[in-house]
Amino acid sequence: MIVSHHIKVNEQHIDDLGHVNNAVYVTFLEQGREAWYKQAANLSFATMREKGIGTVVVRLDITFHQEALLGERLTIQTKPEKLGTKSFVLKQEIYNTEDELITEATVTSVMFDPQARKSIPVIKEIARHFP
Repeated sequence: MIVSHHIKVNEQHIDDLGHVNNAVYVTFLEQGREAWYKQAANLSFATMREKGIGTVVVRLDITFHQEALLGERLTIQTKPEKLGTKSFVLKQEIYNTEDELITEATVTSVMFDPQARKSIPVIKEIARHFP
C-alpha cells in the first residue's frame, strides 16, 4: 500500500542557501512514515505507545536529486519494500509540485518494546502489507 503525505515548504524549513535543509528531510520522511502507519496499519504513534510497542530507525539511506524551495508543495510517498522477522524496510520518495522526484530514501526500522528496550517481531498490522 502506497500512502501519500503532503507538506508545504515554509520558512522554518529553509537554510542559508534558500532551500530545504538536508536535516529537515529526515523530519519530512518521518511524517510520511507516520502517515503510512496511520493509513496502512491503523496505528498512530500514540496508539503504538498505548500498546507498548514502537519502531526504531536503524538505517536511513537518503539520495538528494534536487532542491526544494520556499512555498513548494511536496508529496511524500511511502510504501513497503522488505519484511524481516523483527525489521522492515519502507521506501520513500519525495516529489515536488511538478511531480519531479527530488529525494528518495530507504528506511529500515525495527519493532521495539520500549519497556524491555528490546526488538520484537514485526506486528501483523504492519507485516500484512509486505509482499
